[in-house]
Amino acid sequence: MNTIFRVGIILVAYIIGSCPTALIYSRMRHHVDIRTLGDGNMGARNTKRQFGFYAGALVATVDILKGVLAVMLAILLCFPLEWQLLAGAAVILGHDFPVFAKFKGGQGFATTSGVFLALFPIPALIGFVIYAFLYLLFHNSDLSAVFAMSQLVLHVALDREPAISLIFIVLVLLFIPFKKWLDRQRVEMIEGVKKKVKQQKPRKMEE
Repeated sequence: MNTIFRVGIILVAYIIGSCPTALIYSRMRHHVDIRTLGDGNMGARNTKRQFGFYAGALVATVDILKGVLAVMLAILLCFPLEWQLLAGAAVILGHDFPVFAKFKGGQGFATTSGVFLALFPIPALIGFVIYAFLYLLFHNSDLSAVFAMSQLVLHVALDREPAISLIFIVLVLLFIPFKKWLDRQRVEMIEGVKKKVKQQKPRKMEE
């Protein structure tokens, strides 16, 4: 298959990832910009904190489907594994750095989960069950994600999947905390603005 065509599909995957689900939801439903609320993260977790469980679940579902769609497109077109993984990487990068939102996106956990679901269906589904169970038990998303994704890595390794698949999983998972680190400056800026607003309110009342 023509390499140019494959590159075009990778770009389509990036565009799919760039659709800013949380931003679209917050503007259409609540007429606000999710990036100005909470920690400023344009993802399902911040959406849940600001607008409730069902809003967060909706955004998470759509973000997961973005990952599934991008990879399934490459699979249905019979792309080699390497190109399927590239499609997965592209949709995640699109979500994290969306061209439609000034390259300021979420941290990619839901979209990454969707990519894994398309590439490794059984271990990914087991991971979803583990995540849901632990989250209901401890109400800690990060802890639940660590156990769910650790299971996936172990499962893929024991299934003797190609080494490139295992490398892809590890790199993608490491990118999530790296993206959190990149976002720290934005979070600090938002928190600084909130502190200034709180400090100014008493002064106005005194005046």
